[in-house]
Amino acid sequence: MIKVESLEKIYPGRKGQAAVKAVDRISFEVQEGELLGFLGPNGAGKTTTVKMLCGLIRPNSGRIFINGIDLIQRRIAALQEVSAVLEGNRNIYWRLTAQENLEFFAAIRGLKPSGISSDIDYYLELFNLTEKRNVEARKLSRGMQQKLAIAVALISQSKVVLLDEPTLGLDVQASYEIRQLLKGNVKEQGRTVILTTHDMNVVQDTCQRVIIVNEGRIAANDSVDNLMDLFKVKVYRINVQGGLTAEQREALLGMEEAVIEEETSARTSISVRLEESQVLYRVIGILESGQSLIESIDQEQNNFERVFLQILEGGPQGA
Repeated sequence: MIKVESLEKIYPGRKGQAAVKAVDRISFEVQEGELLGFLGPNGAGKTTTVKMLCGLIRPNSGRIFINGIDLIQRRIAALQEVSAVLEGNRNIYWRLTAQENLEFFAAIRGLKPSGISSDIDYYLELFNLTEKRNVEARKLSRGMQQKLAIAVALISQSKVVLLDEPTLGLDVQASYEIRQLLKGNVKEQGRTVILTTHDMNVVQDTCQRVIIVNEGRIAANDSVDNLMDLFKVKVYRINVQGGLTAEQREALLGMEEAVIEEETSARTSISVRLEESQVLYRVIGILESGQSLIESIDQEQNNFERVFLQILEGGPQGA
């Protein structure tokens, strides 16, 4: 459904400064009906890439195909297949009601409100907005505004949906609801979705595959499950009473596998990455040397946030 070939974007420098290569000849594909996570730290090039997929920014070189249509050569035709939510909830008109927003954006796509009234009812019900259909968007809660923004993107009946930080700033309940709605809609209607987010729980819970970009290049491109398995290293958290001695602290800081997560006069917490069993015994020996009283040793669950950080720190390239 989406094919990107050697995409590059260079921004000219300002007042004698060097040019910035925001996207460095990246290539990838997204299959029909796939929900892809597109991640990276600030400045990695993910937003520039998404905006090129929307036709908002023209690349310096490379090609983009949307459902087989060349976006560079046939921009209008290609963008008929795409809808997007950029910068959270800013793609809705705040003085229009929820229903009026859906009608307006459907009309922009050439869809008559009378012909899609059932679709409007469907999305209002799907996003729990039926009772708010006649309420101006500016009077809705942040979570409801976000849901309405996504509904506006979906009402167009486009095959490709680009969502930039759709859960940003939402509480846990609202974020969970949107994740479930996205998964359900992709499965039911076979849409192709690219999702950018800083929330690793969203990725782990929602996406089938993830592309991680860093410094304009792809650092990883694989299924979430495969990346989790790739970095499946046991991590233990050791909690001890009181603080550490200077000797204990120096010894732990000298170990790559151990991190002092928290240290107060009442309690110290140490995270240990266990690649071999001797590492754990070594840390325990350091603690016993200062007669520290160990309160607990707990194994931590591997999560996608840890996987993401490990990749950025030099994990397998193009995994």
